[in-house]
Amino acid sequence: MSLLDVVRRRFARPPDAVRAAVAGSPEPDERVLAWGVLARGEGWLAATSRGLRTVPADGTADGELLRWHEIGSARWQATPDGGGSFTVTPLAEVEPGVQSRLPARRLALADSGDLPAVVRRRVDQTVVTSRRSPLPDGGSVLLVARRVPGQAAREWTVVFDDDEARNDPAAREVARQKLEEALAAERPD
Repeated sequence: MSLLDVVRRRFARPPDAVRAAVAGSPEPDERVLAWGVLARGEGWLAATSRGLRTVPADGTADGELLRWHEIGSARWQATPDGGGSFTVTPLAEVEPGVQSRLPARRLALADSGDLPAVVRRRVDQTVVTSRRSPLPDGGSVLLVARRVPGQAAREWTVVFDDDEARNDPAAREVARQKLEEALAAERPD
């Protein structure tokens, strides 16, 4: 990619389909921060102020939005041609205070632009703190405090490394205690 291409990309407007998907969002203040072109002409992957949005090439849908605080991890693997792929692991709340990792999705990009840096920054900004705690029979849980848009207080959740441990009463009790300790440390005396 030449220097001229880089400058053009930096100051270019998002593609019409990306702008239309964001304009059609129920979030009136959602805006495009960066975008990349999905491989095989599948459309675009856009980082918005609300989350990571996939926009199909045919423009028939607004695209799927994965909110920043619902992303457990987003790993970037670059290729020499300016593209690469994200492996995104979404989180889903399975009960109050407990999240489960959903199957990872691989999103291949032909042109990534500024997308990797923006995604990294946005995901990192949602995490206030995290700590790993061991479970009695091996394995561990991750306690995570996240910023959630529209909420003043941070939201603490537990993510089990192994979903099977979530069904173990002893492991659940340890996780519950660790979560209560984290929440108690947040409360003023």
